[in-house]
Amino acid sequence: MTVCAIEITTTTPFTIAADGSYAARLAGYGEALYPERWTLAGPEPYAVPLPLAQPEEADSEVLALADGRVLIHRRVAQRHAFALLYPTGGAAAGPRTGELPLGSVEPGGDGVRVSLLPPSPDGYGAFALAASASGTTLWQVAGGVFGQVARIPGRCSGGVWLDRSGRILALDRELDGTTKAVAVDLGRGGEVSPLLQIAEGSNDRLLLADPDSGLLLIRSDAPGEPRLGWGVLGSSLPVRFPECLRGEAATPFAVQPGQALMPETCGVALRLEGGGGPPGGSWGRIGLWRPADRHVFRLGAPDGWLGTGLWSREGRLHLPYATPEVPCGLASLTLPVSPPPPVRVDPPPAAPRPVPLQQAPLR
Repeated sequence: MTVCAIEITTTTPFTIAADGSYAARLAGYGEALYPERWTLAGPEPYAVPLPLAQPEEADSEVLALADGRVLIHRRVAQRHAFALLYPTGGAAAGPRTGELPLGSVEPGGDGVRVSLLPPSPDGYGAFALAASASGTTLWQVAGGVFGQVARIPGRCSGGVWLDRSGRILALDRELDGTTKAVAVDLGRGGEVSPLLQIAEGSNDRLLLADPDSGLLLIRSDAPGEPRLGWGVLGSSLPVRFPECLRGEAATPFAVQPGQALMPETCGVALRLEGGGGPPGGSWGRIGLWRPADRHVFRLGAPDGWLGTGLWSREGRLHLPYATPEVPCGLASLTLPVSPPPPVRVDPPPAAPRPVPLQQAPLR
């Protein structure tokens, strides 16, 4: 199987499986890098190194799957190779790493970027994008037959799952100089439909979604500058751009699950980019926010925080961190209670006209 692909891009260095049971990262220092799997489903997290005969390159990508195996994407000579890693051996033999090759993509030209997408919601499937200005190929690389599943016009990036079955995938597509999020239906052969079209010439990207509540976290320049906003999938209400998020260089990384039909009550965790984060160190600050609130709680991150996390259904945010003293740690936060907003008396608003999200005006 071939596709024009040469360049690997590295996304989040620490990835968490879809069900929160495992996580994976490249550990080590300098050129001595190796995959490391974290077990998160027990009373205390613990890490298992998965080294092979040769160290990994810094641009390799790893993805944790729900069965405890780790998918790795690396460049091998002129190929993009995908394999599953897992611990083998016992106490007598010592820890060993098993490797199951899955398939590879041969390069066929310059300017094509290959990157792993977030884990499929089923916990076992994994997909990769091979993107160029002429078009994007979506590959299934684990959890099914290795091969192409869709071809999408334009250069695609991002990747957010919109349902629990792993059928609907949102991608940010750059086409004719504008980037807008589109939905790709894998159950209909990769059929593409518009998802965000806030203004005619605006760049509208989808950053995060919660399938339970339908909450969407969006970045758009439709208000005149790039702003963080939120909407609800399938709602007639417009996209909103809260003032409390204005001017924040923030990236949402986790949404509280289990809030069915209550998107405004979902806790949202934000990575505040001004907090002195990587490269060269750990992330420094976290923002906690609900769409119903008019306030962002800004908190210091634990030392060695790895830049991501996972909300529990009970409303606790779990943050992985690694320091020389604690090489595998998990800190927890709870979203504080916001003070009540000031009482205002406003005239009753006019009844809004129902508008689909992809045509929603600014508010």
